[in-house]
Amino acid sequence: MTEVWFYHLERRSLEQALPPLLEKTLDRDWTAVVESTSAERVKALDDFLWTWSDESFLPHGTLGDGEPSEHPILLLAGPENPTGAQARFLIDGADASAAIAASPSPYERLVLLFDGRDEEAVAAARAQWKTLKAAGHAVAYWQENAEGRWEKKA
Repeated sequence: MTEVWFYHLERRSLEQALPPLLEKTLDRDWTAVVESTSAERVKALDDFLWTWSDESFLPHGTLGDGEPSEHPILLLAGPENPTGAQARFLIDGADASAAIAASPSPYERLVLLFDGRDEEAVAAARAQWKTLKAAGHAVAYWQENAEGRWEKKA
């Protein structure tokens, strides 16, 4: 079964939290898909990742940027996994169960990032936790501590 990690954002924005997690994924020699729920958000994230750090580069693209398999990180607004990625990052309330069902092979890890200051996002994350746990996936919950580090809470 796929490992599913929930990241409860409290101090950092998605734009601050996502790039380091993507770097760790590439360090494992995994490819990744980042799924949002809108094409506009995918475009904004694509633009952001080109300039997020002067010291680092995250090789990425979108479905409209040539062959999907050429991109170690693919940004999209749907549940497909055209690259056979090992990791999937779900943002903006993207549905983990749909992503699992649409993938031709199991993921090593799914990562759901949600804004802990948004009650709807928290409720949606809780619902996904229950569904995924009931389906037999190994779920883990990470929350930022006072120093801004991730702590495994469950």
